[in-house]
Amino acid sequence: MQPIIQIQGVGKTYASGFTALKSVDLEIHRGEIFALLGPNGAGKTTLISIICGLVNASSGRVLADGVDVVDDYRQARSLIGLVPQELTTDAFESVWDAVSFSRGLFGKPANPAHIEKILRQLSLWDKRRSKMLALSGGMKRRVMIAKALSHEPRILFLDEPTAGVDVELRRDMWEMVRGLRDDGVTVILTTHYIEEAEEMADRIGVINGGELILVEEKAALMQQLGQKQLHLILQTPLETLPAALHQHNLSLSDDGTQLTYTFDAHQETSGIAELLRSLSEQGIDLKDLQSQQSSLEEIFVSLVHKPEHTQ
Repeated sequence: MQPIIQIQGVGKTYASGFTALKSVDLEIHRGEIFALLGPNGAGKTTLISIICGLVNASSGRVLADGVDVVDDYRQARSLIGLVPQELTTDAFESVWDAVSFSRGLFGKPANPAHIEKILRQLSLWDKRRSKMLALSGGMKRRVMIAKALSHEPRILFLDEPTAGVDVELRRDMWEMVRGLRDDGVTVILTTHYIEEAEEMADRIGVINGGELILVEEKAALMQQLGQKQLHLILQTPLETLPAALHQHNLSLSDDGTQLTYTFDAHQETSGIAELLRSLSEQGIDLKDLQSQQSSLEEIFVSLVHKPEHTQ
């Protein structure tokens, strides 16, 4: 199946000489949730702005469902919905009017049934007659999403969609995004909340210093780059780690009651079996075993702080 977004050698250098993007190549699959992660200034918003036709690339090409976003801007833009970071709304406009007007901007005929469906999905129906100035920040964020969906796009960009949103509302929005994906909408989001990507994304891209340094399936990324820890709770505390156990990647807790074995997530379990044999040979009895795996946040931090990717 042809990817719904094709980014081919896209670079961006501003008149000041600052290079925001360096020859980015990326394909985004139809119907997936793709999370683009990176620190501030990494190039996330610049890349999204180029795809959406808001910023001109210095080099390269972008296709949205096979349509060149520069050569056929109007058709490409009709395929895309964008929810920017900034809350830009008319304070005295009603929710219904704001969303309906946004649909009209794309030349779409009036469709009250579609507007109602969106507002109900986003829990905005009861607020449809409310003025924007009367809404909370979280509700305004929902209106921005409703506006982006008003013209029935097949691609939705969410740039920091839950910035400033409380935890409960964030969870509601995650469910809404999953529903959109189930309806066939491709969702691309940037986020500072790593748990957001861990919770929702099918694939993850990491961008740093204008370079796309990694694109991977979420599960595979956590399997390949994560670390696991096995915590071994001891029946009898140890004063020191026996010399015979130094060959294993072990650490002893300060109170001597726990050993921690650290290993790569993709490593075979033979190391664990060997460790357990060594413990038995040393006469060390276990009370309990607990396992723990690196979070996506830990993997992300390790990636962007590699020397070759630091500025």
